[in-house]
Amino acid sequence: MSASSPKIGFVSLGCPKATVDSEQILTSLQSEGYQSVADYEEADLVVINTCGFIDAAIDESMQAIDEALQENGRVIVTGCLGARADRLRESFPDLLAVTGPHARDEVMAAVHQHLPAPHNPFLDLVPKQGIRLTPRHYAYLKISEGCNHSCSFCIIPSMRGKLVSRPIDDVMREAETLVEAGIKELLVISQDTSAYGVDVKYGLRLWQGQPLQTRFYDLAKALSTLGVWIRLHYVYPYPHVDDVIPLMADGQLLPYLDIPFQHASPSVLKAMKRPGSRERVLERIQAWRNICPELVLRSTFIVGFPGETEKDFEQLIEFINEAGIDHAGCFTYSDVEGAAANELPGQLPEHIKQERYDEFMLAQQAISQARLQRRIGSEQIVLVEDQDEQGYIARSYADAPDIDGLTYIDNTKALRIGDFARVTVTETDAYDCYASAL
Repeated sequence: MSASSPKIGFVSLGCPKATVDSEQILTSLQSEGYQSVADYEEADLVVINTCGFIDAAIDESMQAIDEALQENGRVIVTGCLGARADRLRESFPDLLAVTGPHARDEVMAAVHQHLPAPHNPFLDLVPKQGIRLTPRHYAYLKISEGCNHSCSFCIIPSMRGKLVSRPIDDVMREAETLVEAGIKELLVISQDTSAYGVDVKYGLRLWQGQPLQTRFYDLAKALSTLGVWIRLHYVYPYPHVDDVIPLMADGQLLPYLDIPFQHASPSVLKAMKRPGSRERVLERIQAWRNICPELVLRSTFIVGFPGETEKDFEQLIEFINEAGIDHAGCFTYSDVEGAAANELPGQLPEHIKQERYDEFMLAQQAISQARLQRRIGSEQIVLVEDQDEQGYIARSYADAPDIDGLTYIDNTKALRIGDFARVTVTETDAYDCYASAL
């Protein structure tokens, strides 16, 4: 890159869906000859992709903006918090521009206005697969934007809009490009993965001369032919999810489902405006595991929701035990500006929320530990992530990056980061496995 290339500092916050937005913006910037730098002092301006889902994320975004303004002074804000432009302008009147989420074109226009593109873009310096913020061996594959649900605690639809599905042939071309570039694992993401294609009435498209409908099963089946790990995230438990379980049992997809259940009490789910029946969900989980015993479930839950009684909380603990949730994230409820749940009666004191959070995590730790112990003595294929003084750090099919457990491998055999390895699990603890390479 020429020394005269304009330099952009980039800060990416939030969930994997925001990460994909950041990757798209960075790809466009580099394709036009902009250079990405990691230091505020070097940057000609700074772009911050923010998160605005919960208070902690908002605080992190506000702190990042404040720091960038102090250290650099020329800042463009995009992302979910950017949907609240008035609030940002009031707090930070010196911002160059503010855009909402998934707004690559608007960000590029703001960059062009305040830092014109060089006359000779270095298109050859942009890899075919685009700029990625993940390691070279895995990538997020975003299949849609927005969400058609109206959960009372969530404001994502007001920020990102209703469901908009990408054409299936477009998704498959991107997936092929990533695999050709050496990606070993594709993590399928969206706000509601199992609703994929509803908005386009499952429109028919052609990929490699074959007709495919823009729907959840067709996409899962097509991705399974690419010869890499396919991991499904943010899957609502609609009945048609049953159709992909045999693909997992046959080894075509990773036997892993990330399903945001959020709660199990009927009264709390009703207040959350969430679909689902506890009894029916438990029946389906058992049916899935009858077909695919290796199936791993990840989920997220909220405790301390307005009106949640001790009985409601006990039903939640009973559910995670009966369902055998392998990995669970838990959040204490907090008001989110603009969310309907803010006005619900029965707001709980913080100490009750924290007590329930602690009890939930202790219960989940015991579940995780018991389920992991079943792997002792088994052979596993793992994806090697890193190396330290003790050996190698890897992930099994059961573990998504950053949110689930790890497999620690002794260093008696040389392995390559980004490659698959076969190991024998020798020991486990509450969240991780320890193994020897074969």
